[in-house]
Amino acid sequence: MVLVDTSAWIEWLLGSPTGDQLAQHLPEQSDWLVPTMVQLELAKWLTREVGEDKADQVIAFTQVCQVVPLDTEIALVAAEACRAHKLATADAIVFATARAKGALLLTCDKHFERLPGVTLIEKIKI
Repeated sequence: MVLVDTSAWIEWLLGSPTGDQLAQHLPEQSDWLVPTMVQLELAKWLTREVGEDKADQVIAFTQVCQVVPLDTEIALVAAEACRAHKLATADAIVFATARAKGALLLTCDKHFERLPGVTLIEKIKI
């Protein structure tokens, strides 16, 4: 299982050089975990940057993946991640979801660097 963080989704969707590097780490669609928090962030970014039609298409893609809603267990693990790793709430929810489900977290965000179970693909500067 791989949880693809919003930053990685965006790079992949843009087809950036970083997105090309990410592609080799992406599993089959059935092995993607998608927290509802990532759906929210994607819908917000896509609607703003590329429009509602593209946002609808990507959210439809996420719904074929394994969607993980925020529940009490994940919320409590996220609260601890906020404290222990100084993560923002949304990032803590994403990290906690990966931990709770035993998934690898694939990201481009450096604030996840050195956390357990994280694969960081640094953004390529062009």
